[in-house]
Amino acid sequence: MARVLPPNETTGQQQKKPKPKTSAGLWLGGIGFTFLIAAAGFALALVPGFNRVGPLACAIILAIIYRQLFGYPEKIRAGIQFSARYFLRFAIILYGLKLNMDVIFSQGLGLVVRDAGVIAFAILVTVWLGKRLKADASLVLLLGIGTGVCGAAAIAAAAPIIKAKEEDTAIGVGIIALVGTIFSITYTIIRPLLPMSAVDYGVWSGSSLHEIAHVALAGAPAGPDGLAMALLAKLGRVLLLVPLCLILMYWMKRKNAGTQETAKIEFPWFLAGFIIMSLAGSYVLGTWIPVSTAFQDGISSGTTFILSSAMVGLGLNVSLKELRTKALRPLLAMFITSILLSILTFLII
Repeated sequence: MARVLPPNETTGQQQKKPKPKTSAGLWLGGIGFTFLIAAAGFALALVPGFNRVGPLACAIILAIIYRQLFGYPEKIRAGIQFSARYFLRFAIILYGLKLNMDVIFSQGLGLVVRDAGVIAFAILVTVWLGKRLKADASLVLLLGIGTGVCGAAAIAAAAPIIKAKEEDTAIGVGIIALVGTIFSITYTIIRPLLPMSAVDYGVWSGSSLHEIAHVALAGAPAGPDGLAMALLAKLGRVLLLVPLCLILMYWMKRKNAGTQETAKIEFPWFLAGFIIMSLAGSYVLGTWIPVSTAFQDGISSGTTFILSSAMVGLGLNVSLKELRTKALRPLLAMFITSILLSILTFLII
């Protein structure tokens, strides 16, 4: 005898189970847990050797290790997921304070044009290599975006737009931290051997390296002028994060045209916060509202800590069994792209 379906049920579909209720204590416990691992990541980053990697990558490493040893802490999942999703967006908003738009508009418009080419090259080459290597498409795209723009922050901003899995986001951040660290240390080693002025070396570093921290590390040996140009070139790439995300939104809508996925693509409002904070940091703080260097350093450290807490939530989703089979090919694609990008930017400077 045929079963009569309820009004909202269709054949072959399973009814969604109600989400278990979580007490406020467990929810706060999940957030506190991400804070604890993030603090441990900051402490680990003070150890010689790990200081080259940075607190962000250290926090992810510790979260992944915890997952493999003890499993996912299911009882406090709600708080952990809150950190992974909402702290991530909040950190991106605060990240806007690092972008000095006045400096870019007054001195670096030419660099911005070059940076746009860098971003396009990094994404297109990484995606092409990923296809040739038959690598995971979503992870490869995230790595291309991170390589071209600003590392972990760019991956975090783009991930919700392209509907990337949280595990892919965490793996992408870990890979880009590893590769970026290797390249920045290599830059500092070969700096005395390069036939480049300090300014040209700074532009090269800022145009080709992954994270702002990597650029600062590699640019420091070139002195104040070289470091200033390195950061300026890098900030131009950070500025282009917003238009890139808008392009990704348009691409996703075209890709999913005529499907139910189209309606799920929403404007990433945290990018509006990113722009507002960039304007505030450039034209309000320090100009209309006096702020000390200690305050600015505190905001920068706080932003890194919040982002590290979010990365803990993402890192807990990583299974090393899948990592071994899923990450090697994207890593190879990104590594080759990074080498080609370094060579290309070196030749055009």
